[in-house]
This record gives sequence, structure tokens and C-alpha cells, in this order.
Amino acid sequence: MKTEQSKKKSPQAGGKEKIDVLFEDEHICIIHKPSGLLSVPYPGSRARTAQHLLEEMMRKNGTYSAKHRPFVVHRLDRDTSGVMMFALTENAQKIIMDSWHQMVTERLYRAVAENPRNAKALLPLEGLIDDPLAFNAHNVGFVPKASEKNSGEFAEDKHFKTVPARTNYRTILRGKTHTLFELSLDTGKKNQIRAHLASKGYPLAGDENYRAKTDPFHRLCLHARTLEFVHPFTQEKLRFEVAEPEEWRAYVEKGDFHPEQPLWLAPKAARSEKSAKRASGKQEHNFQLFDGEKIDLGKRRLSAKEKAHMNFIEQGKRRR
Repeated sequence: MKTEQSKKKSPQAGGKEKIDVLFEDEHICIIHKPSGLLSVPYPGSRARTAQHLLEEMMRKNGTYSAKHRPFVVHRLDRDTSGVMMFALTENAQKIIMDSWHQMVTERLYRAVAENPRNAKALLPLEGLIDDPLAFNAHNVGFVPKASEKNSGEFAEDKHFKTVPARTNYRTILRGKTHTLFELSLDTGKKNQIRAHLASKGYPLAGDENYRAKTDPFHRLCLHARTLEFVHPFTQEKLRFEVAEPEEWRAYVEKGDFHPEQPLWLAPKAARSEKSAKRASGKQEHNFQLFDGEKIDLGKRRLSAKEKAHMNFIEQGKRRR
């Protein structure tokens, strides 16, 4: 069984726009995607993606062509980090997508979630969440209440149309305020882990969509840790694993009894002030060390989240 065979880094285009290549052959490429980077483009978006960065690497290496380039086989949410696969030919894409559930033998996630306020609502140490999911107008998944459910993916639109979803979970560490979970999916629906855990009173730390009350690392605490599969062409069993940040376990062990209020829960005026502060001061410029000397790379670009919480006047001042 092979694990990490090669590791290359893409040119860092600014911010978190960086991927690590864990494995590459003529058929597939396995990468480590950071949080905050889209996996693949979507209609109308000009944001850079993991697919774009991999294409740039291949062009630089002279391996890119119309027939040999990254093709999508699965996705990770923008704010989810972790191990991800691309096909490198159209034929490989078709074979992988047709046999995904047979070829992938293990796919594990790690997540830090807030504990329910009511101790009686704590989940067992391990189990299965199999509530069907619905999606709102913004394509965010959620578990409908019993009165809102309507069975079947193609049911009449009397309530919410639902799709089957099954999430297996195991408790790695249960702290006083948060829990570190390991999760695997029987179905791969959008937002599945986030929606399932939030429905049980466990929103993921840093999850604005599900109104988390803590944001300790200024990112969603969800990480695709392990991908194990049978190579569709060589039939070799491969396993790739990138551990979640070490500080997640320390955070759960210590507990967070006086958390800083997340940006999305602050009053509007306070949100603008916090956004302005984050976009200024020590965070204003990017610096990098070259031969021991600190070089100013210029002003740091605003993140999408910062822009969302700033009015156009503040954005204009920030660009000066």
C-alpha cells in the first residue's frame, strides 16, 4: 500500500491560494486543498480554484494539454480543507465517476463541533445520522422539521423535497464545550456533515451558515483527512492522509468558556468595525522572508467574508 509518494507546491498566488500535490501519475492527481479555496469553478464565478492552480502547475511543468488536464470527479466545500482527487484525462474521469462508490474504500473527515447546551442532548459516542436533507434557495443543506418533510427526491412541492443522507460518526475527544468527531459518509450530499451535526445541536466551530457561536480559528473546522481507494487503472490500493491542525485537539481539551463573538453574530455596526480592524493594522500587508530579510509584498487582499461585512465606503478606503 502506498501513501504519500510526491509532494509539490503550487505557486502561491496570494492569501491561501496554495495546494500541495500528494500524488500524480498519468491518470489521476491527489491534492491537499486548504480551507477558503473553491474546489472547482461554478457558473458566473471568477474566483481562483484548486482546479485552476493545478492547471497552472501542469502548464509550468509542461504536462498540460487539451487531453491531459484536471477533470472533476468530486468536490470539497470551499471552507473544507483536505485530501481531494482529480482525474487527468476525460476517460479517467468517466471511469472514476462511474465506479466511485466501489473504488473508494475509506473516506474520513475530522471536525470540531460545539456541544449542545443541554447535556441530555449529547449524542452517543458513535452512531449513524440518517435524516434526509433538503436545500434552501441558496442551496444550503438542512434537516427539515417533521412538519416540513416531504418524502422522495421527486415528490410534489408541498413542503421541502428531501434526499437520503447517511453520516457515520465517532467521537475522538469530547470536551466541556466542544467535541472532536471523525466522520464517514455513506452518501455524499452537499453540506451533509455540517447539516447533520447542526441538526443534532452540534454546529461546527466557524460555521457561519449554521450560526455557530464560536470561531476560534477563523475558518470552518472541517477537514477531509483520509482518502483510500483502489487505483482505477493499476488496481493498486492507495491511501492518502493529511492530519487536521494540531491545535484542534488542544482547543477541545482546554474548552472555550469565554469565546470571542463570531463576526456573523455581532451587531451590524460592530461587524463593520471588526472587518475594518481585520483588514488593517498588522494584517494590512503581506510579508515574506527572503534570505532572512523581511520583504513587504504589498497590501493584503480582502477576503470574500470581509467584503461581505463591509460597506462600499469602507472597501474604498481599504483599497487606497
